[in-house]
Amino acid sequence: MLIDVHAHFLHARTPRADWRERNASRLRAGERVGITFHVSSVLGSWGLTSPIYFPSPADVEEANRVQRDLEREHPDRIRGYVTVNPNYTTHAAAEIARGAAAGMIGVKRAASRRADDPLLDPVCAAAATYGLPVLQHIWQHRRRDFPGQEASDAAELCTLARRHPAVSFILAHIGGGGDWLHSLAIVRRVPNVFVDLSGSGVDGGMLEACLAAAGVERLLWGCDLTIDTGWAKLRYLEQLLAPADLELIRWRNAARIFPPGAFGNV
Repeated sequence: MLIDVHAHFLHARTPRADWRERNASRLRAGERVGITFHVSSVLGSWGLTSPIYFPSPADVEEANRVQRDLEREHPDRIRGYVTVNPNYTTHAAAEIARGAAAGMIGVKRAASRRADDPLLDPVCAAAATYGLPVLQHIWQHRRRDFPGQEASDAAELCTLARRHPAVSFILAHIGGGGDWLHSLAIVRRVPNVFVDLSGSGVDGGMLEACLAAAGVERLLWGCDLTIDTGWAKLRYLEQLLAPADLELIRWRNAARIFPPGAFGNV
């Protein structure tokens, strides 16, 4: 079993004309690496009709509908996050309820509001109601604001996680660039924050530092947009860890924080 906890797919209402080819290539690459399940989200229209990090309610609904269609098309390979924009609080809660009823297994939060903002509390309360983890887009040590997004870092996510101890939070793409040591120093003290190993960064010492800070029980394997670097980290972990510990990162930790039965009878 190998679970990619951070995957994305595209659809027809995005800027990419080759969206079908990109979706198919992800599934083919997943087969070569040995991915059992892609836990994925669709980020609105990816900027075509509303901003990537501030998707309109209509674009959120369409994205989540596409995600559910992908799950029905590939029931043995794809599971889904409900994408939400917490700036539309009531709409976000309704989308989570709709997604949970349809079998979606997590909540995806991009950079549409800082992670410690009170507007996220209703989103987290809805996630807790349905037993869904929250995957939060993170900049590793944000030092300034960026145009077109409300980027959060680990400190802000951990503030939110302390307010919602019953919810499991996934700190996205520790290898996504930036000062990941800063993130790990903060995550160390917050037990309901799990570290997603995805991202294109494959810095020397990164995986050892993740193990030291979060322990093998709070690391989750994932790829985000770059399956090749996810595969490289997996091969390194195979040399670094005992088989039982590797199994935790490959899938057992994910099976523990996602709803029971999300990945079959495991």
